[in-house]
Amino acid sequence: MWLAIVVSLATISLKLVAAAITGSVGLLSDAIESVINLVAAAVGLWALKVAAKPADDNHHFGHAKAEYFSAQVEGTMILVAAIAIIYTAIDRLIHPQPIEQVSIGLALSVVATLLNLLVGMVLIRAGQRYRSAALDADGRHLLTDVWTTVGVLAGIALVTATGWEILDPIIALAVGINIIFTGYRLLRKSIQGLLSQALPDDELSAIDTFLTDFAAAKGVDFTSVRTVAFGRDRLVNIVMQVPGEWSVDHSHDYADLVEEGIARTLGAAETVVHIEPMGITTRVGPQWM
Repeated sequence: MWLAIVVSLATISLKLVAAAITGSVGLLSDAIESVINLVAAAVGLWALKVAAKPADDNHHFGHAKAEYFSAQVEGTMILVAAIAIIYTAIDRLIHPQPIEQVSIGLALSVVATLLNLLVGMVLIRAGQRYRSAALDADGRHLLTDVWTTVGVLAGIALVTATGWEILDPIIALAVGINIIFTGYRLLRKSIQGLLSQALPDDELSAIDTFLTDFAAAKGVDFTSVRTVAFGRDRLVNIVMQVPGEWSVDHSHDYADLVEEGIARTLGAAETVVHIEPMGITTRVGPQWM
């Protein structure tokens, strides 16, 4: 995230200079989005620091959901940027202005775009590796910025080739509308996380495979599996049915094996196993897949 902050400062400088040199409202709109990138990266860094704190007396499951707050702030800031871009574009439609020094402006924007592309890919990979909503959101935002810049540059090239100055604000409008959809998607994803959404399908499938093999080998049964993602953390709640004649100590040993196995399967997870004698119908939560 520190890398994202440094690169955001560099791209803001490059794009603002390019916009000032050319007078292009398309490049100006692109620069405004980069300012939002910087604010989002700063909020993301704060969220990561909070999320890294261990559980305490007031937060028994840790602070991992702070990352969803970061994604919400980023989504909101993107929407604010989109409104500013659309307003600027409409003003330029009413008061057209020629574009100047195109070659220098394009060169600066290309450098900024390559920086965003590289850092965006790094952040997304890190987000997947660490299961970080904040890193993933910021990386995808940067890649959206890349496509935004590509569109702006293509539009400026068309303006230069055709002399149609109206294309510049029209492209800026398109950029603003595209950014609105990006902000909406980020907000929706962060809200789903705050609503304690179940784990992704691939992780549920991995849990299902482990439990199926364990049940067949150990002579137990599983009647309910409930999961939730807390940012990068995973919480799994399982009902395991065992033969009625088993002792509490023996059943507990099997529960430990299940907890250790799911932690290995998911990379890390906090699993709670509720033990019941076989034959009881579990009525709480979805049935085991």
